[in-house]
Amino acid sequence: MRKIVAGKLHGIHVTEANLDYHGSITLDPDHCEQAGVLPMEFVEIWNKNSGARISTYVILGERGSRCCILNGAAARTCQPGDQVIICNSVYVDQAELTALKPRVLTFDKDNRIVDRLTYSVERDAGGGYSFSILDEARTPLPVPALVGRS
Repeated sequence: MRKIVAGKLHGIHVTEANLDYHGSITLDPDHCEQAGVLPMEFVEIWNKNSGARISTYVILGERGSRCCILNGAAARTCQPGDQVIICNSVYVDQAELTALKPRVLTFDKDNRIVDRLTYSVERDAGGGYSFSILDEARTPLPVPALVGRS
């Protein structure tokens, strides 16, 4: 079994840091449902501003609020306005990898969804893997790579 990305909220902004609450991250249910993130699911959080990386579980906030609230100890790792990446994962058998299509949401500064993307892994003709990022129309987007490498 391999641990694989299942979904991401990429570049969502922290709306509050609540040190006095007893742990977790509070997220808008609309965002969670679209990315496939479940309540009580453990997620990893990567702070794009500070580089901090933590793990905690999800609780659902008010629907439509666009909230991203770090609670308890997690509140020490992020400040309101920080951009974070929130990622859930699943364990799959390697043979099931091509069936998994993680959903990725990207956000503007007000936590409105900008893009709805899908990650896709396929087998190529030689038996290796290929990776693509697809937009909502299933059009492949550029994948970051080293340029000018010989």
